[in-house]
Amino acid sequence: MAPIEKLFAGLQYLLPHRLLSRLVHAFMRIRLAPVKNLQIAIVGGLAGVDWSEARLQDAADFATFNDFFTRELADGLRPLDPDPQALVSPSDGRISQCGRITTDRIIQAKGHHYGIRALLANDPACAEFNNGFFHTIYLSPRDYHRVHMPVGGKLLRTIHVPGRLFSVSPATVRHVPNLFARNERVISVFETTHGPMALVLVGAMLVSSIETVWAGVITPPYGRKVTHGDWSRRDIVLQRGQEMGRFNMGSTVIVLLPPGAVSSLDDFGPDDVVLMGQKLGRLR
Repeated sequence: MAPIEKLFAGLQYLLPHRLLSRLVHAFMRIRLAPVKNLQIAIVGGLAGVDWSEARLQDAADFATFNDFFTRELADGLRPLDPDPQALVSPSDGRISQCGRITTDRIIQAKGHHYGIRALLANDPACAEFNNGFFHTIYLSPRDYHRVHMPVGGKLLRTIHVPGRLFSVSPATVRHVPNLFARNERVISVFETTHGPMALVLVGAMLVSSIETVWAGVITPPYGRKVTHGDWSRRDIVLQRGQEMGRFNMGSTVIVLLPPGAVSSLDDFGPDDVVLMGQKLGRLR
């Protein structure tokens, strides 16, 4: 599989990432009912979406395919871990990597690391995450695509970093160096009782639309410059488990916490399945 994966990753350097993403963005927002319903039936079926979990059960209830993709779940399906000190998963998906941040470096895949400062666009909190903890979670097309708070906190600032739109599939992650620090992303920095927390929503090819509950859709349009948003005076406080944003299609979310925040991590490894609200570790 390695030669095929390398070929797949290599071809992506040649593709027009943003053009393809714009086309898919428009296609997934078609409101013509026969087209939209066919999209939901075909793509939902191929992806293996579990309809029994959706709050709305009929394709006709969704205005567009994207509405289906960002569907709400039925009440009670993602209970938060009962331990009040639990660090919970922000989303459904699979663990890509997790563990300690060492010497300002985060593991992307075997043989690949990337820097905190590159990922966070030199945010002032970078130094506080050194020797801290991270979880990288990959959301496949079948997953629930809303992102929630792993721990409660007050929003301080956001950073929108334009970039490439490589696929974030496991095959590409294994072969494209610094992928998460190269792709377009939206960084949210929160103040918590355990120190700063960064949530990084990483865009990807065909699936690069990202929004937050406080600012709405951030991308597209695709920018050319890094933009910063100061939200510290808006008193935006989100509780553990509360929705903070969503991917309009799938991608990857990265959680960063400082070294003093976590007392222990649960035993997760690459490719382990997690659900939103599931315990990832215990906070101090």
